[in-house]
Amino acid sequence: MAIGIVIYEDNIFLRNSIADLIKSSAGFELKGAYENCDHVSLDMETLKPEVVLMDIEMAGTNGLQGLRIIKKKYPHIHVIMLTVFEDNDSVFEAIRAGASGYLLKKTPHEKIHDAILDVLNGGAPMTSSIARKVLDLFPKTPSRSEELDKLAPREQEVLNLLVTGHSYKMIAEKCGITLETVRSHIKHIYEKLQVHSATEAGSKVFPDRKY
Repeated sequence: MAIGIVIYEDNIFLRNSIADLIKSSAGFELKGAYENCDHVSLDMETLKPEVVLMDIEMAGTNGLQGLRIIKKKYPHIHVIMLTVFEDNDSVFEAIRAGASGYLLKKTPHEKIHDAILDVLNGGAPMTSSIARKVLDLFPKTPSRSEELDKLAPREQEVLNLLVTGHSYKMIAEKCGITLETVRSHIKHIYEKLQVHSATEAGSKVFPDRKY
């Protein structure tokens, strides 16, 4: 059975060009090609496509609005955003709304063909520059220093409290140990790390923090 595809693109030349690609590809069936998403809900109900190629900026109902309508009522339909925009806001909004892929309009047609097959096989096709931006949207995991492994769990706890401004007395109270034990832990920490201050120790063990 052919894969049903619907195109929403306000540039008539690009719309016709992609439509010709779909028509000439074995296993694909062009269900419809439109200049906007004004009737997207009805289109999905009557045409029942497996994949939608969606522009973002269109008059009337834009691509992000159309995407949200599709994913709310027909979550099984895959939507690949096809756009000139690669700014973070557009990428983030499209992914958050449920887009299955995000390609730039300058993407070669053969890659659009491959992207459709990819998304049906569980992939998330993206232009490389878009993929980089997606990675940048996620918080970076702080780097773990190898120096941390030199310290016992209690020593790690004591050092963390020390570099976050806790006094020896406060550390003793928080850890339920004596003041003398705190001094002993800190002495061992400095020896293991070969440092002479809390700031030096913190810089070695927690390199992503500012001191």
